[in-house]
Amino acid sequence: MREDQTSPTVEVIGTEVLLTETFDHSSITALRHAVASRAREGGLAGDRLDDFVVAVNELLTNAVRHGGGLGRVALWRQDGDVVCEVSDSGAGLSGPRPTIRPATDQPGGWGLWLAEELTDTFRLETGNGGTTVRVSSRVSLSDS
Repeated sequence: MREDQTSPTVEVIGTEVLLTETFDHSSITALRHAVASRAREGGLAGDRLDDFVVAVNELLTNAVRHGGGLGRVALWRQDGDVVCEVSDSGAGLSGPRPTIRPATDQPGGWGLWLAEELTDTFRLETGNGGTTVRVSSRVSLSDS
C-alpha cells in the first residue's frame, strides 16, 4: 500500500432511502408489496422480512383508519437496520396506548401491539397534529 492510502478501520455508516410515498386506502395493497420488495433489497429475509411487512401493514392501515385517511411512509436502511416511519395528520391517540397484549376475542386494537412485537424497535409520537410511528428490524448477518 502506498503511504498516502489508508486502510479503513470501520465500515462507513450511511443511510440508504428505499421508499418514500404518500398513501391512502386505495394504495395500501400495492404499498405493502413495495415495502416487502424494498425491505428485501435492504437485507431483510425470511421470517424477519415477513414480520416487518406485517408490522408496517398494520401501521399503514392504522394511519388510514384512524389518522384522517391519508398517510406518509418512509423506508430506509441505516446502520444495519431496515427502518420504516409511518405518519398521519389525524387527531392523535385519544388515550394512552395499551402496552399489554389485547384479549384474543378483541376485534380491534391489535395494530400497534403487533407492530411493536414484530420489530426490534418501536417509537410512537402522537398529538393534535397526528401520529408518527417508527419501527426497525435488524438485518442479521445471515440475511445481508
